[in-house]
Amino acid sequence: MIYIKIVVDAFGGDFAPPSVIKGSVIIKEQFPNLDIVFSGNEKKLKQIAKNIDVNISDFEILNAKDYISPEEDPSKILKEKSDSSMAIGLKALNEDYVDAFLTAGSTGALAVGACFFNKKIKGIKRAALCTTVPAYGGKFLLVDAGANLQCRENVLFEFAIMGEIYAKKILKINNPRIGLANVGAEPKKGTTAHQAAFEMLKNYERLNFIGNVEARYIPLGVCDVVVSDGLSGNMILKTMEGTAKFLVKTLKDIYCSNFKTKLAAAILTKQHEILKQKLDYKNYGGAIFLGMEKPIVKAHGNSNATTFKNAFLQTIKCVEQKISLEISSNITNFKKQI
Repeated sequence: MIYIKIVVDAFGGDFAPPSVIKGSVIIKEQFPNLDIVFSGNEKKLKQIAKNIDVNISDFEILNAKDYISPEEDPSKILKEKSDSSMAIGLKALNEDYVDAFLTAGSTGALAVGACFFNKKIKGIKRAALCTTVPAYGGKFLLVDAGANLQCRENVLFEFAIMGEIYAKKILKINNPRIGLANVGAEPKKGTTAHQAAFEMLKNYERLNFIGNVEARYIPLGVCDVVVSDGLSGNMILKTMEGTAKFLVKTLKDIYCSNFKTKLAAAILTKQHEILKQKLDYKNYGGAIFLGMEKPIVKAHGNSNATTFKNAFLQTIKCVEQKISLEISSNITNFKKQI
């Protein structure tokens, strides 16, 4: 592994800073060449680390006076909260002090701050949240998962290009199948933007476009990359998370209903645990802001130490595989052939 330096928002997330500290220590033990920098109130951070009996003396801290919560107006990161842990981390990334940025903080604030303090790849109109989601037989990429609520056809087309590159470089899928999330499979379904995007994707031979995909087929693994506007994408993601929890809880109720089902549960304990782990978002890292010059990764707001460890793994892969450079070097060639 090459030397990599990542700044993490120590106060971003429901269980931060303890979850950030513990996750950072775990991943640091696995990767000696990884340098992790905390962004946050130094005095508070050291006290919290002491309270949970974790030594962070080897970790650098970029002092920040404040932090921005999910309940606050995202635009506050530009002025009132410009000295927050998220803003300080993003500025460090822009100044080339680190190679990547990781946070479990406010998605809205990150979307605003990332595009204000950092640069998008030349030729990219909108950066998109790209996240890996479990599906039958494997997993798929969802682009966009919530950064852009409304998208024109050219933006959806860019999402498809970036998703294809990410699927190849990070997931190692040779010829990823691209699907456009829509209300029906027919070409004329959806908004005018969706219809126009369908035509653009269909006529672009370099992409393995399989057409429109309905939400009910997405969890069945019909494609490797699902292209969506951020509104629909976030609803798909949250619905799948909720369905996964519903399924696990329902199975638990069934197993505990009587003696026979309890006996069956005892026999199927290993298989049930495999299913539970497959459906658990904590095992899939975070969502990368595709389209930015340097990796910016958003972990789940409910992240614990394990989630942060996996988010770090994803961030490391993005740096090692030079995903931003790959998109930058390919986006112009892609568009020339439209």
